[in-house]
Amino acid sequence: MKFTTKSIKFLENYINTSSPTGYEHRGQKLWMEYIRPFVDTIEVDHYGTCYGIINPEAKFKVVIEAHADEISWYVNYITEEGMIYVIRNGGSDQMIAPSKVVDIHGEKGTIKGVFGWPAIHTRGLNSKEPIPKIENIFIDCGASSKKEVEDLGIYVGCMITYPDTFFELNQQYFVGRALDNRMGGFMIAEVARLLKENKKKLPFGLYITNSVQEEVGLYGATMIAETIKPNIAIVTDVTHDTTTPMIEKKKEGEQQCGKGPVIFYAPSVHHTIRELIVETARAKEIPFQRAAASRSTGTDTDAFAHSNGGVPSALISLPLRYMHTTVEMVSKEDVGNVIQLIYETMLKISPEMTLKYH
Repeated sequence: MKFTTKSIKFLENYINTSSPTGYEHRGQKLWMEYIRPFVDTIEVDHYGTCYGIINPEAKFKVVIEAHADEISWYVNYITEEGMIYVIRNGGSDQMIAPSKVVDIHGEKGTIKGVFGWPAIHTRGLNSKEPIPKIENIFIDCGASSKKEVEDLGIYVGCMITYPDTFFELNQQYFVGRALDNRMGGFMIAEVARLLKENKKKLPFGLYITNSVQEEVGLYGATMIAETIKPNIAIVTDVTHDTTTPMIEKKKEGEQQCGKGPVIFYAPSVHHTIRELIVETARAKEIPFQRAAASRSTGTDTDAFAHSNGGVPSALISLPLRYMHTTVEMVSKEDVGNVIQLIYETMLKISPEMTLKYH
């Protein structure tokens, strides 16, 4: 599918807007503004999960879901000399931190800082050379004392994000931080847009859901599943492109950017919903890949599947390179195909479907 100019502008603004776990409201506001023309109503829960509803009076409910939050850091300790030590908020990668610029979201506004690191000349090139660890990475905001840091409005508990922004690479890839998983939020919003623009009438209520706090334990999805109580849930998230260097395919499987959406097989993935997705992909000639997860998918799929006595759920993933870095990459073609696959699947779901295995 082709993206509109308005869609791409929304995507760029959405990716560039810091929305760390627990503080997703700025990105959620943009998302709600974009999706509003395509749905009948919009709801927000107490912790910030947003969902747009098409046919809110329908008894049979289908969720399409992504998560809105991005990884970040918390200020954890400020030394007397004015250096800032951090803890993770989600799966933030300490290996990429040294020399990165950061935004510290303080009480007086956003303050710039840098993750410092000793110069190569001072480290010694031997087996004892230090490597970045959560215990030794630190932020320098140009202050010379703890008081000076606090005078800037920076205290323990302040959120820290990276300012890296969205761009296109070689006309084939979208690149940026937080593509995991605001790209999912973009894709489900585009499904709503297509349904509206193509004047499709659904025989069920569709809940386009953008959940918070996935990166720290699927918490937003766990909460909203109990609120909505859906009959079916289809989740979209990212998965690893395993064809780049230093990834073991025997362990991680083989998925590649540009080869289509990844349909997951896992205990929490409902056979009937998964096979409907596979059949839809084949019928509409949408390329797809397969992946397996043993105990859990590690995505909001598990939260929905295990809620309300068991909700038939499935997972459609977007292959992504360099997860939890500031240069996450996805294929533009894959993004379009995930949107198309979810959209076409919506047109095949019926409240009369048999969902029990026996």
